[in-house]
Amino acid sequence: MIDVVIRNGFVIDGTGKPGYPGDIAIEGDKIVVMAPALGQIQAKHEIDASGMVVSPGFVDLHTHSDFTLLVNGKAESQVHQGVTFEAIGNCGHGCAPVLGDPAVLKRSIIGHSDHVEISWRTFAEYLNFLERLPLGVNVAAYVGHGPLRLGVLSGEQRPAKPEEIKSMTKLLDQCLEEGAIGFSTGLEYAPGNSARTEELLALCESTNQAGRVYATHVRNRDYFYEQGIGEALAVARLSGVPTQLSHITPKYGAPAHATERALEMIDWTKSAGVDVAFDVIPHEWGPTLLSAVLPSWAFEGGLPALQERLRNPETREMMKNNPLTIWKLVPAKRWDQLILFASTANPEYIGMTFEQIGKLRGQDPHDAIFDILLEDGEDIYSATWIGHTITEADLKMTMAESDCAVMSDTITLAPYGDLADKKFAPSSYGWVARWLGHYSRDQRVVSIEEAIRRITSLPAKRLALKRRGSLVEDNFADITVFDLNSIEDQSTINEPNVYPKGIKYVLVNGQLAIDNGVRTDINAGRVIRADG
Repeated sequence: MIDVVIRNGFVIDGTGKPGYPGDIAIEGDKIVVMAPALGQIQAKHEIDASGMVVSPGFVDLHTHSDFTLLVNGKAESQVHQGVTFEAIGNCGHGCAPVLGDPAVLKRSIIGHSDHVEISWRTFAEYLNFLERLPLGVNVAAYVGHGPLRLGVLSGEQRPAKPEEIKSMTKLLDQCLEEGAIGFSTGLEYAPGNSARTEELLALCESTNQAGRVYATHVRNRDYFYEQGIGEALAVARLSGVPTQLSHITPKYGAPAHATERALEMIDWTKSAGVDVAFDVIPHEWGPTLLSAVLPSWAFEGGLPALQERLRNPETREMMKNNPLTIWKLVPAKRWDQLILFASTANPEYIGMTFEQIGKLRGQDPHDAIFDILLEDGEDIYSATWIGHTITEADLKMTMAESDCAVMSDTITLAPYGDLADKKFAPSSYGWVARWLGHYSRDQRVVSIEEAIRRITSLPAKRLALKRRGSLVEDNFADITVFDLNSIEDQSTINEPNVYPKGIKYVLVNGQLAIDNGVRTDINAGRVIRADG
């Protein structure tokens, strides 16, 4: 008797080919039979998918769940969207390796909390720690540039010396041997924004030698978007490393033609035989750390020194004079387009624009930002905000490209327990439904078959995942069944943590995580290591 049979569904296999009516049989963690109809075959669990799409489980190739999965590995916000795989460790952030005081690294980790103590040191030990938890999704991890730099340079904000680059490269090699799927950078953030191109080139050459992928949050996507994207493309060309340009769409402050020109630059590079691809968040509002408003020199000396600078009127004024801040909405004083999304000390302001916060506090919005960072104390790196930085026209232009994957750029959350009150981005609970419902079904940016390919086989291939990302016999049974007519993102800017409509069944490694719209107690996700 077969374990699970999915009958009468409209199968969209993830390859981009037209869908077709069909049945799927699952035994253990694998797909064993795919056929137009399985007849009288008996199964322990029957799923009637009449009127619904049966697709591969969705692959989120860009998340920041490195720490929130340790707090609650069930990944509720992702599983309820049909996501069965996450790639963590993006934008240079990450939980390992740990050199020196773990508290220094912990404060720099997105979504960190006091609910979990760092007891690991190596990348392998971090993966082992993660593996011991009940996981709702499969997980693989990049090694971030940040932990390497923090460990070797002890947090100093400056270019690395040749011997320090060698030390970082040796550390990176060890992490790749221990199962990291690749290397990532976040070149608009400290400490990565102090790295010179030669440092990136050395690390990417090592990544390429290991046969892994490089994912980069480029140095600039607004005023100097040509330089930011150009640097990434040059590093890809010179090192030979397969390169993923993260959330590539140019932001507020870029000229009107920037998206078109960025795509042209990528095409030119690809025409020379360089392996380059890119991805987008399906949302006009994007998240980042509130501390990203500060210039890189503000972080020198660690958290105590940063807090002292924030208190000092003279250095505060110097930090305000930061025309190259990550979001050009700040020097433009577009406080109505910047919303506080997470703050430990000031939850009453969450969901408000900084224009509103400034009025309530009776101060300049820029000072309100600095004071909120101060008031959050050691949780300064948990404070986040969102900005209306991208136009829908630019998003659609980028999404129309066949190499464009779609991802969340978020963290796993849950509406209960230690993550109950945590917010991170508008995409946390609704990115899949927004992509499939709003952009594919309603806006017809791409067909539903193509939309599913962009969040299944395309990212799976990019990450070199074996037997995942498509519905093929002998592949792992990561499967999502959803109603295309009713799938809908129910999250809003002010109420982002709301599950979407339309997700009916989710299987992770052949086990039912969502059964007829209801979350089960099963957590069958696995830690996936790259081949050594």
